[in-house]
Amino acid sequence: MNKQHYAALSLVAAFAMNPIISLAEEDEASTSEEESKPAAEAKVGYFPLEVDPREFLSTIQLPEGFNISIYRDGIEAARSLAVSDSGAVFVGSRTNRKRERIGKVYAVTPGETPAVGGDVKVIASDLNVPNGVALRNGDLYVAEIHRVIRMDAIENNLDSPPEPVVINDSFPEEFHHGWKYLRFGPDDRLYVPIGAPCNICEPEARQGTIVSLAADGTDEQVHAYGVRNSVGFDWDPATGDFWFTDNGRDLWGDDTPPEELNHAPVAGAHFGYPYRYGAALVDDSFDTELTDEAFTGAALEFPAHNALLGMHFYTAQQFPADYHGDIFIASHGSWNREQPDGYKLFRVRMADGEAVAWEEFATGWLTEEGKFWGRPTDVAIGADGALLVSDDFNNLIYRISYGDS
Repeated sequence: MNKQHYAALSLVAAFAMNPIISLAEEDEASTSEEESKPAAEAKVGYFPLEVDPREFLSTIQLPEGFNISIYRDGIEAARSLAVSDSGAVFVGSRTNRKRERIGKVYAVTPGETPAVGGDVKVIASDLNVPNGVALRNGDLYVAEIHRVIRMDAIENNLDSPPEPVVINDSFPEEFHHGWKYLRFGPDDRLYVPIGAPCNICEPEARQGTIVSLAADGTDEQVHAYGVRNSVGFDWDPATGDFWFTDNGRDLWGDDTPPEELNHAPVAGAHFGYPYRYGAALVDDSFDTELTDEAFTGAALEFPAHNALLGMHFYTAQQFPADYHGDIFIASHGSWNREQPDGYKLFRVRMADGEAVAWEEFATGWLTEEGKFWGRPTDVAIGADGALLVSDDFNNLIYRISYGDS
């Protein structure tokens, strides 16, 4: 019996053993218990399968020549990724399948070969949803709900991590969209999203933005307004321009509003929330004195409720040249569509500094029966140029490579 046939039989068995599970409160788009209850009553669209992911890797569909494997498992609620020059992978966390906040940051040491990670070390614990991680000059920066901390010379101290240094503790304390992505830009500033504390509302001035800080946590500046919940961004290596994903509101039908990939080459643009979505979709829930000209539409629209999270421009050489400079985006998957969607990786083709079109790159975590067994969460480039993909449902990191590497 071949592996694919075995996986197919295992799927049938898994369906028989797993009854439909109701809506999980922990999704990107809407997370308060008050909102999740009516959402669950309105739609039933969250159908997880608890299976061994090794048995189902053969069901992942990739372009010809690409391969997927498990880089490292045993990383509970694995979220954002940051890769050091030596190949160590730092991993943030949020909540597990039971909706418990994990509060840990991990380091995966380089393995004996680039194809497999080494030891998993817990380098911080009891933190307040440490979703975001970023590296600068050997120091690890971690974003919690309410603050950003720094762990100095982290790779030299994996077995005895240093006491974190708080660089900014002024962020809002709401959990709802309060988890943060974290990256240093080419300007050596630290970029941090401040999500809207709701499904749909008019957030206070500081919320619903992406800000940047000096490396010491001072000099906060707003880079983008009208951002509901961004959990992924990166800079075009060809132009230096800033691009980010954003999750649209819920409870507005299966197919609205679209998810967004946004382009913010300069600071100060307003990307619509809560008044506009996608390229120009108007939400009249709130009145505004802002004119249409005040809003910047999405560079690309994606299917509603796909929950676009981490994104990364491909800057390595391991993939074919046709992929160089394109964007990979992790779709965490829907929770309130009548027909589930997402649970995949997208590729965005770039040309002359513009996003031309998107296409599916890796699919199969969502079965034809509408049940999912994995949730892609973030993407990063490994030390050898392969693509690393975290999965907070399966507590692991995948590795996607090309050819025999």
